[in-house]
Amino acid sequence: MADIKIDATGLRCPLPVLKMEAALRQMTPGQSLELTTDDPLAKLDIPFYASKNGHLIKALATKGPTTTWLITCQPSQPPKLDDR
Repeated sequence: MADIKIDATGLRCPLPVLKMEAALRQMTPGQSLELTTDDPLAKLDIPFYASKNGHLIKALATKGPTTTWLITCQPSQPPKLDDR
């Protein structure tokens, strides 16, 4: 069961990503967010943002254009410095 649920159906990118980002900033590591979207771009943007920021993500269900995601908040990682 998710700690926070957001229904972003009907919203177009970047709004689902912005809502996800705002929720994740309020969460502590280990908490989970259930996010439901129906924007085709969200299928690219949601996993990209989550993985880029170190959060665990999986698609729980897809029915037609609607996808429900489960994102688990992970501790913030410091930016990696270039080894050059």
